[in-house]
Amino acid sequence: MIKRQYEVNKIESLLNQLDAFVIKPTSGSTGKGILVITGKQACEFFGVDGHSIQLPDIKKHVSNILSGLYSLGGKPDTAMVEALVHFDPVFDRYSFQGVPDIRVIVFQGYPVMAMLRLSTKASKGKANLHQGAVGVGICIARGESVKAVQFNKHIKKHPDTKTAFDQLMIPHWEDLLVLAASCYEVTKLGYIGIDIVLDKTAGPQILELNARPGLAIQIANGEGLAPRLERIEKETKSRNAKERAAFSQQVFASQ
Repeated sequence: MIKRQYEVNKIESLLNQLDAFVIKPTSGSTGKGILVITGKQACEFFGVDGHSIQLPDIKKHVSNILSGLYSLGGKPDTAMVEALVHFDPVFDRYSFQGVPDIRVIVFQGYPVMAMLRLSTKASKGKANLHQGAVGVGICIARGESVKAVQFNKHIKKHPDTKTAFDQLMIPHWEDLLVLAASCYEVTKLGYIGIDIVLDKTAGPQILELNARPGLAIQIANGEGLAPRLERIEKETKSRNAKERAAFSQQVFASQ
């Protein structure tokens, strides 16, 4: 974490420990302010499309984050540095350069809706729908694709790789749902969006938690959230994370 402007000058020693990394604002929104570095050579860094980025440019980007350039309301922010995830090759045909992630909406501890976000050339390797990434609705019960959208329009194939989405299935689906459901105990938030990535060696990993997740997930699934939230409101809160995930798989099996 980099919280103050004077710490920007110390970032070089931090980045020397990482070959690939992501810098993002902790209070950002719609994917703005996220810088992805996929490799480095000496003092030169490389972005997702292979373009060169110099250390002074990275320092300037971090300084902009701290000043609140990307935060909600323009308030001073904190820059977070994360090691870059090496995603599971199961998504090789479905994503352009960037790391795909799975957004799961959890309501009162129950997973209620999910989508896979896939980077595109238009989104510049970022899995953000506002910037042109593809959102693939995912069946809660089975972890398979339902529908796919880009810029709020339904599509059947990835715009860059031309791979159809009708055979897409997410591995480790039950483990992933339990992981998402368990975030309720950690945050105590009744409504939350959990972003999860599939690392090729470590499996499902939490990328971040969102207190105000966007509603585009409804478009990707072709269904509104309200009926599912109303269904969960009738349920007990005494179940553990594994039981809640299993319940969601059962009750939303036909949706």
